[in-house]
This record gives sequence, structure tokens and C-alpha cells, in this order.
Amino acid sequence: MRGALAIFRKDMSIEWRTREGLSSVLVLGLLLLVVLTVAYDAPPEAAPALVPSVLWATFLFTGLLGVQRGFLLERENDCLSGLLVSPIDPAAIYLGKLAANVALLAVMQLVVVPLVGLFLHLDLMPVLPGLLVVLALGNLGFAALATLFAAISVRVRAREVMLPLLLLPLLVPLLIGTVSATRSVLAGGLTLASDALGVLACFDVIFAVAGWLLFAYVVRD
Repeated sequence: MRGALAIFRKDMSIEWRTREGLSSVLVLGLLLLVVLTVAYDAPPEAAPALVPSVLWATFLFTGLLGVQRGFLLERENDCLSGLLVSPIDPAAIYLGKLAANVALLAVMQLVVVPLVGLFLHLDLMPVLPGLLVVLALGNLGFAALATLFAAISVRVRAREVMLPLLLLPLLVPLLIGTVSATRSVLAGGLTLASDALGVLACFDVIFAVAGWLLFAYVVRD
């Protein structure tokens, strides 16, 4: 855990100094939100039904950008090789990167989620505790899988294309679960979303453990 915390602090300090990743995902998230809401052009009484799909479509594409940038930084001056020869377990590198990606997604959502409610005419405060649970489970599952595949794609030449091609098919169960859970939470709270939350929890556990076990082989090959 000491190694994972060191990696997490390193990534957060780089982001705090440059703010390039956060500013990029925030701008992209706002642009996607505006484009999606304008494209649907739903009347005020029908707009709240669009919240789950708009919310997670925005998070998906902004998350891809944020996760990939975390490993692109390690390519400069061959920093990734330096991490691999350091006395740190590769699994700790994965956990530190995973925590940094979850934190980046959470900060982005602090800005985007209220704007989704504003643009789509929905008061999110009554369902905020349940929505936070869905967001946390969705963030963890997305970051667990995306961190592993970002390590695979960072060494290839067409990495901007390769990461979505590898990642998106495996994210389908997560996206279905998050959209379904968000819809249920908005309709009646966490009790209605118990099945979808169970799917999300299983997805998180499976891919977090798989990433922790496989990262050492993926990042060295």
C-alpha cells in the first residue's frame, strides 16, 4: 500500500501542477453535455428521462481521455521503465494509477453532474445519496478496466484508436448496469436499483482483481 500511495501522490502532484488532464476532461465533458442536450432537444417534461444516458455517455468519453493521459505521461523520458525497475510491486503501480483515475473522474463529475440536472430540468438533491453510490461503483469499474487496457495500448503506435477498440466491448455490462441503476435511483431510490447495483459490484470486484493480478505481465510485455 505504501507503493500505491506513492504512485497516487505522484500522479496527483503532477496534475495539481499542470492541471492539463483535469482541464481537458472538464472541457470535453461540458462540450459533450451541451452537444447531447442540444441534439435531443427534448421538452422540459421529457428531458429528465434522458439523464442516465446523457450522464454516462459523457463520462465514458471523458474518462477515456483522462485514463489514457495518465500513462502517456509515463512515456516521456521512459518514466515507465524507471517505475518498473524501482523497488515497487507492479500491482502497487496499478492500484496507484487506479486511485488517481477514480479521483480524476470524481472531480470531473462534481462539475458535470449538477449541470446535467440543470440542463435536463431535474432536481438531483433528493436522490443524491443513491446517485453517489452508483457513480462510485461506476467509476471504480471503469477505472479498473481502463487502467489495465491503457497500460496495454500506451506502447502501440495507434494507441488513441486501440484503447477504445479494446475497452468499449468489455464496458458494455458496466454501461448497461450504470444506466439501469441511475434510472432506478431517479425513479425511486436505491431499493429499486438493487439488481443493477449487484451487477456493478461484481463487475468492480472481478476486474479490479484481474487488473491487480495481470498488470505485471501486461506492462512488461
